[in-house]
Amino acid sequence: MAKRREELQRDVWAGWLFLVWITCCSAAPISNQSQSLQSLRTTSTAALRTRAVEGQKILSRAKRGWVWNQMFVLEEFTGPDPILVGRLHTDLSVSDRNLRYELSGEGAGTIFVINENTGDIHAMKRLDREEKAEYTLTARVINKDTNQSLESPSQFIIKVQDINDNPPQFIGGPFRGSVPEMSPVGTSVMRVTATDADDPGYGNSAKLVYSILEGQPYFSIDQYDAIIKVALAGMDREMREEYLVVIQARDMGGHMGGMSGTTTVTVTLTDINDNPPKFTKGLYEFTIPEDLGIGKPGGKVKANDRDTGENAKSTYRIIGGDERDIFEIVTDTQTQEGVLTLKKALDFESKKYYNLTVVATNVQSSTTGSTFMDQATIKIIVEDADEPPVFSKSTYVFDVHENAPVNTIIGTVMARDQDASRSLVRYSIDRHTDLERQFNIHVDDGRITLAKPLDREADTWHNITVTATEIRNHSQISRAIVAVRVLDINDNAPEFPVNEELFLCENGKPGQVIETISAVDRDNPAQGHTFHYRLDTPTNPNFTIKNNLDNSISILTKHDYFRRQKQEMYFLPIIVTDDGDPPLSSTNTLTIRVCGCSKDGTVQSCNVEAFVLPIGLSMGALIAILACIILLLVIVVLFVTLRRHKNEPLIIKDDEDVRENIIRYDDEGGGEEDTEAFDIATLQNPDGINGFLPRKDIKPDLQFMPRQGHHSGPNGVDVDEFINVRLHEADNDPTAPPYDSIQIYGYEGRGSIAGSLSSLETASSDSDQNYDYLRDWGPHFRRLGELYSVGESDKET
Repeated sequence: MAKRREELQRDVWAGWLFLVWITCCSAAPISNQSQSLQSLRTTSTAALRTRAVEGQKILSRAKRGWVWNQMFVLEEFTGPDPILVGRLHTDLSVSDRNLRYELSGEGAGTIFVINENTGDIHAMKRLDREEKAEYTLTARVINKDTNQSLESPSQFIIKVQDINDNPPQFIGGPFRGSVPEMSPVGTSVMRVTATDADDPGYGNSAKLVYSILEGQPYFSIDQYDAIIKVALAGMDREMREEYLVVIQARDMGGHMGGMSGTTTVTVTLTDINDNPPKFTKGLYEFTIPEDLGIGKPGGKVKANDRDTGENAKSTYRIIGGDERDIFEIVTDTQTQEGVLTLKKALDFESKKYYNLTVVATNVQSSTTGSTFMDQATIKIIVEDADEPPVFSKSTYVFDVHENAPVNTIIGTVMARDQDASRSLVRYSIDRHTDLERQFNIHVDDGRITLAKPLDREADTWHNITVTATEIRNHSQISRAIVAVRVLDINDNAPEFPVNEELFLCENGKPGQVIETISAVDRDNPAQGHTFHYRLDTPTNPNFTIKNNLDNSISILTKHDYFRRQKQEMYFLPIIVTDDGDPPLSSTNTLTIRVCGCSKDGTVQSCNVEAFVLPIGLSMGALIAILACIILLLVIVVLFVTLRRHKNEPLIIKDDEDVRENIIRYDDEGGGEEDTEAFDIATLQNPDGINGFLPRKDIKPDLQFMPRQGHHSGPNGVDVDEFINVRLHEADNDPTAPPYDSIQIYGYEGRGSIAGSLSSLETASSDSDQNYDYLRDWGPHFRRLGELYSVGESDKET
């Protein structure tokens, strides 16, 4: 308690001393500034003195200078009156009443104001050093009477003195840091620093001291370097992973009256491999059916690890109990489980139980360098399953000679049921592999026999699939491949590969080799082929053969008087025999054509007609040329014929055609004498018909000569006669269509005593027309004359 009381008294005295120091600092500059101005001031006067020396006027000037020291003002001053910063004064030999002080520069007139008579400078506003630390101003002394500067302008600086008005700040917080778990005491975590806007070069306003407000006793901090360190040993991530630490920074060196700022730091313990894997159980039991497929999973085990990431990864392996190498355990990288799979098939009848020893090992080594692992036992119970029959072999190979008789036994396959029930099996052939049904199999004993004779030259190998099915359970089926190889016998005679045509030059010499040829045999004897050749007629007068002792022969000529005019083609029969058992032979006829050759023996022409073609063209080429000429002639003839029999157009575009010249109008018309609307001269004047009138309904297919029309007498013809003539022409017209057509004639005849009723050609108007003549036309027109007369009388009234 006594010690605590002494500390309290010391803190109280320190606080009072700090207040006294602040008061002195704020008042001292004002007096010091005034004194410094008086002590550092250097006055200067410039006087012009005039004196006469031997009738001459001599001018002289004395130089004086002044130097302004710095002035200081306390920031954040909030007094009722403007604060006096300093005073300007000059010792010129001029009355103070005639002097005027002026101030210019940064803040002159707004922040700093000078008394022009006394030179006192006052700060009119509260200043903040963090905004601007100093101001540069210019002072001038002016004579009021002359308004002239008495001294050269001089610059001076007003500095703003700092006070502790800004707290420390942590920029970028809150912060996160990490440190490995189980780190020793003093291990550095991270460094967290604060900034203070106050002047670090003046007093202790920016001197910071750091401390921890929250996070003890786990972490500590260096009070000057701000480095966070581990303060407690043995911190385990598996127990607690994150810690919240509150850091405080105080200025004034941590003394009373200072300002402070805080921030939070989240410290995370990172994992190290300090925990071994641990199986959830010491004994695992799995029941696996014996028909489980290879590679299929049979069970899963897992060893948990309290670590995370790479430190928690483990691998599994079998270290005991798998003498037959049947099982395999692999690691699932996603779930970190050990998956038990089969490498070989299980057999319930041979072994029913397995006891496996499995270990889980960490991938990463521990911090001590050792490897963490754990061990467990897996008991496997093999479950019996109904399995399909098993063939004694997976593939059978049998041999059979070609052309062997039907029902020849090729071989036997055998399959057994491995289950305890020992079910009987039945055999069959998969007919998809024996589409031609060349083989049969006995359903009970598996004997395979021939259903058809085989030909080695057609197929050397036959692959079929044989199935074995349990009688008790037809779903249990197994399959085996049976390969049947067909053995060769001598059943094919040798022969020439193709019925080749040979060429012989007319200018050849006796003994000339025409061709070298060899026979082929479809059989394939083990000792190889040996062929024997001979001519069908040994005394052939034209050709002979030579054995080349390599199963080939050469065809040679016996004379040199082969001529195409005499004989163009020769046939040479040759008998070829093999040495098989029994030997087989065949007769092959070679065709030899006589051809014309060049001096170097190149064949040029092999046809007799080449002799009759002086230009060297073959008969085929000549026929092709003649065919082209005939085709061109036929085309020309057809073109000319079509031009001569060119038909006239279907519709004759004639301006005088009555049927094509129809005009619609509302006038009633002027009768037969009105010819202005359309031309009916053809029908009105049968006397002028001289020639034929073509039909307009169809396009004639054949041209015909014009027929002479019937001329009318001097007094004309009757309408009835006119129409009969036209009807006769239509009946006898060879170009008329085989159907009825309508022909309209507008001819009314001649000799009518009545004139035209049309008024189109009258030049008089209705008012000048006299209709009295209608009365004289007879009783039929009397009524019409009365009507028109009444109309005229109405107009007059």
